[in-house]
Amino acid sequence: MDPEARPGTLLLAATPLGDARDASARLVDALSATPVVAAEDTRRVRALAAHLGVPPTGRVVSYYEAVESARTPVLLEALRGGQDVLLVTDAGMPSVSDPGYRLVTACVAEGLPVTCLPGPSAVTTALAVSGLPSDRFCFDGFPPRKQGERRRWLARLVGEQRTCVFFEAPHRLADTLADAADVLGADRPAAVCRELTKTYEQVRRGGLGELAQWAADGVRGEITVVLGAAAEVATDPGELVARVEQRAADGLRLKDAVAEVAELAGVRKKDLYDEVLSARADG
Repeated sequence: MDPEARPGTLLLAATPLGDARDASARLVDALSATPVVAAEDTRRVRALAAHLGVPPTGRVVSYYEAVESARTPVLLEALRGGQDVLLVTDAGMPSVSDPGYRLVTACVAEGLPVTCLPGPSAVTTALAVSGLPSDRFCFDGFPPRKQGERRRWLARLVGEQRTCVFFEAPHRLADTLADAADVLGADRPAAVCRELTKTYEQVRRGGLGELAQWAADGVRGEITVVLGAAAEVATDPGELVARVEQRAADGLRLKDAVAEVAELAGVRKKDLYDEVLSARADG
């Protein structure tokens, strides 16, 4: 790249979750004027642009998970050559459980400008309508698909003191909620947000056990789950030992299970490890 030339800027643009009217004015301008539009699904971005009355004038290229590695160098070359690149995904914010992170990190490594056209996000939308505390929260992507890994993932949320938001595929929702009710307790509060901003939007609130029963009949659409924080972190030695044994039964090594539970409970690993060995010796 010519050191005197001004590089292009990577524009990360949030797209509507369902209702095209949620598109920002900046997204409309960018669709009509950006030289390169990289889209998770080129058909969807063209349909969105047509609905907004701004068919793209620039080059539209695909940028989805399977082609990220091959397409990233092409987009970097366009940026080095002074062309702005607009990156959009099917819905919500690029790089949040969607393509984009790889390109952003590559731009950062080269010192190429990156900016954001903010807008809709399923994470914050679900959090806002869930009715659960929103002053402190975390986002945890998608749960593991395999049950054993998923239960170990849920086990790390046993003592989580923040509201947790995650996505789930509709055909796995019932199994995930059933595992969550078993690992975290049937009364742990949660909300399942389905088809946010769309015609058949639904927010179902309740305990994990109740939600698992509701989902057992099948749920369709885009799903975002909001999980309430743990009521308190247990410090009773007997209960902590039981939690360690549960983690071990789920497949963790004993030392790893002790370390995980000790960190959540705020106790010394050695003390908890000794408690576990003592309990085992007692039968």
